[in-house]
Amino acid sequence: MTVDGLQPWRLRQVDGLEPVRHRDSADDALTLITGGAGFIGTNLADRIAREGGRVLIYDNLSRAGVERNLKWLKQRHGDRISVDVADIRDNERIEAAVAQAVRVFHMAAQVAVTTSLADPLTDFQINAAGTLSLLEALRKRHKPPPLVFASTNKLYGECVARDQLSEEATRYRPRRLGLRRGIDELCPIQLVSPYGCSKGAADQYVLDYARAFGIPAAVMRMSCIYGPRQFGTTDQGWVAHFVGACLQGETITVYGDGKQVRDILFVEDAVNAYLLVQSHMPQISGQVFNLGGGPRNAVSLLELLALLEGLTKTKPKVRFDNWRHGDQLYYVSDTTHLRRATGWQPTVSYTRGIAQLHHWLSGFLGTHTLHRERVPA
Repeated sequence: MTVDGLQPWRLRQVDGLEPVRHRDSADDALTLITGGAGFIGTNLADRIAREGGRVLIYDNLSRAGVERNLKWLKQRHGDRISVDVADIRDNERIEAAVAQAVRVFHMAAQVAVTTSLADPLTDFQINAAGTLSLLEALRKRHKPPPLVFASTNKLYGECVARDQLSEEATRYRPRRLGLRRGIDELCPIQLVSPYGCSKGAADQYVLDYARAFGIPAAVMRMSCIYGPRQFGTTDQGWVAHFVGACLQGETITVYGDGKQVRDILFVEDAVNAYLLVQSHMPQISGQVFNLGGGPRNAVSLLELLALLEGLTKTKPKVRFDNWRHGDQLYYVSDTTHLRRATGWQPTVSYTRGIAQLHHWLSGFLGTHTLHRERVPA
């Protein structure tokens, strides 16, 4: 099945995966994860299946390497994992998937700023229009299942301006103590890049459908998530990209001066947050939560490279290039709202998490190669 305006080659089949058989009514144990073959979706599906749940992964497999995640999930969990190879823009298919689910995690997206600059229309169709199609499918349900939407900190744009930062040897640091606690949900939205615009539109649609139509839904504005099952590239998943490049002796391109700071969060902590938000949905529907590692897990690119040098015992090969459009000099999440609403807090320090990712990628690269090409969404 193809959809008008969609390229058929983007819907790839994977050997050993049987076509999903949709039912007409909700399954009392089925969790739908759109984009579930991706990095966070895979880790979330693995947790749910390990705890006895059943998962329907809805993914068009456009990102290189994600078929490996599906095969891994099927090997571990068998029939607890079902797969629908379909596009988020296919209204009929997403409606059929939603009809079966008792809860939904919406991860499907075009995820790279660079890709959005090259093809803004497709970026909009996937991120904004695709999310609207999902919301309409939920609205058609007599009792809509709760939805948690994976949004992004890119909605905040340049939330901390250069003149608010002091430049140190390895990082930028906010001058004001208040900013050092991180960016909270009251920070004004400032959409930069087509990616920021499309995700921003989706973010606001989710919140408005919660208000206007009573759909139980919450939004997670994520910082940088990293961990096993992540196949990072220069465009997205920079932490895993840095680790993989170091292990393979490849040159890493740093855009800007490398002093830009992000709060990075280990994927198991992110999965905990998503499940907690779902479990608290009756109380928190219609709310936004920032999700990241917070000030304790804030690290610059230069500092991460130094950490990797210690792990690999080899100095990473690095070249510097111009700043990229929409790149934030400093972003650290204030997750106080999420903690107060659900009790969540990060448990894995970035030093321990990077060591775990390094260990996993070392083993993975012993039998696989990483996909390095850029793939259109």
